[in-house]
Amino acid sequence: MTKRTIGNLLKYALALGLMTYVVWSNWKPDSPHGLKAVWQKHFVQGEPVNWGFFLLACAAGTIGISITFLRWYFLVRAVELPFRVRDAFRLGAIGFFFNTFLPGSVGGDIIKAAFLAREHARRTVAVATVIMDRVIALWALIWFVALLGCVFWATGQLEGPGTEACRTIVVSAWVIVGITLTVWLLLGLLPDERAQKFAGRLERLPRVGHSAAEFWRAVWMYRRRPRSVFGVLALSWVGHVFFVLLFYGSVRTLCEPGPELPTLAQHFLIVPIGLVIQAMPLFPGGAGIGELGFGGLYQWLGYPPANGVIGSLVMRVINWILGVFGYLVYHRMKGTIETDETLAEKELAAADA
Repeated sequence: MTKRTIGNLLKYALALGLMTYVVWSNWKPDSPHGLKAVWQKHFVQGEPVNWGFFLLACAAGTIGISITFLRWYFLVRAVELPFRVRDAFRLGAIGFFFNTFLPGSVGGDIIKAAFLAREHARRTVAVATVIMDRVIALWALIWFVALLGCVFWATGQLEGPGTEACRTIVVSAWVIVGITLTVWLLLGLLPDERAQKFAGRLERLPRVGHSAAEFWRAVWMYRRRPRSVFGVLALSWVGHVFFVLLFYGSVRTLCEPGPELPTLAQHFLIVPIGLVIQAMPLFPGGAGIGELGFGGLYQWLGYPPANGVIGSLVMRVINWILGVFGYLVYHRMKGTIETDETLAEKELAAADA
């Protein structure tokens, strides 16, 4: 057995152990707000599950994931690499499968980058599209919380339990937006020659030099394409709406609205944070750490943490279903990726005709 295999087995064991701890600590047999009460209600006494919200969550998840595929497609086309929407959905589908079942949430990104880089001469650019897809998605998420938080705050939708925590989230998001936007604007003043020299200096860093230089080149490449970046940013905001609805539909599948659940407006502030926590490495598909994160966020807002755990567990089941579906889509859409060579062949054939 190789060290890599042992390492992966340990990661799965860590996720299973953390998941077991989270479920055990929120079981609370003597409380009406524990996981046992929900289990007794729906799986012992047979009270119906809200399948309407479950289907809503499935639909929202499907749309949200599809938007991430389109987002990557536009990023690839922004740097003039030959790429089709079909390619984006095919590689995105297998990437989502690996993200769902492999340790961490970037395993699928590595697969996407490897496939794209293998088919193109401009390999650095191909890999950069995957890096920036993640970076822009995270930046969009922070903007999403900041902008919607202001709207909810101004319209009085953040009143009640968790008010101060929600306002803290909004203020923190705006601080990060301010810092990152300032850095983005200052990058626009940097000459291309100095940017390339800086990449060369990063290359000389021990161990992390190559990765750091690649990341810098990716940022710089897209900084010179602001319209593409802000277009993809807007597309990401739409996707985040559906991911919030995915989680909200998941929690409403087994929980009724009331004083034990955050409002939909509050979910728009805490779900993005929970998704970031779930993306932490070492945990296959964020298993365990996602449940811990959402439970902690519910508790921070003053709601029973078990309900946050329930939402995360139902969402995980939906992601498993969509992940397997993505695997089937990948194999169903077998074919070659449009590359620099195939594009040249098409242009030559068109010229001959």
